[in-house]
Amino acid sequence: MPLFSFLLNVLWVLTGGIWMALGWAIAALLMALSIIGLPWARSAMTIARYTLLPFGQTAVRRDEYRGRGDLGTSGLGFLGNILWFVFAGWWLALGHLFAAVGLAITIIGLPFAWAHLKLAMLALWPIGTEIVSVDALDQRRAWGRP
Repeated sequence: MPLFSFLLNVLWVLTGGIWMALGWAIAALLMALSIIGLPWARSAMTIARYTLLPFGQTAVRRDEYRGRGDLGTSGLGFLGNILWFVFAGWWLALGHLFAAVGLAITIIGLPFAWAHLKLAMLALWPIGTEIVSVDALDQRRAWGRP
């Protein structure tokens, strides 16, 4: 991880990023307890790790990144996203939105507010996305891959 991303991630955790990561972990736990929600639980834990250290990583559509579709990018993924939105997505997105508004009040908080807004969008529709490092994405683009 580059030094700048590391510093931003440290500031992110200190300014409250840990609480939203905890929110994602709680959503994962609740989904896992239902047993039916196990696929969503795994995805929520992946995004919890991303929420804990968002700088230096990005969320991309999995079918565009890998060059092929899968279950999460198909019609079942669409249905899964609707179920996710109803049971967990809206309140996680609302938490990110409130955090973004609070951080946007200060100039120093603007990069963190922007990160919360991106995470709020991800919270609404997470299935079919993959978290990758920015470096890996840049390498793929340099090789002519999306």
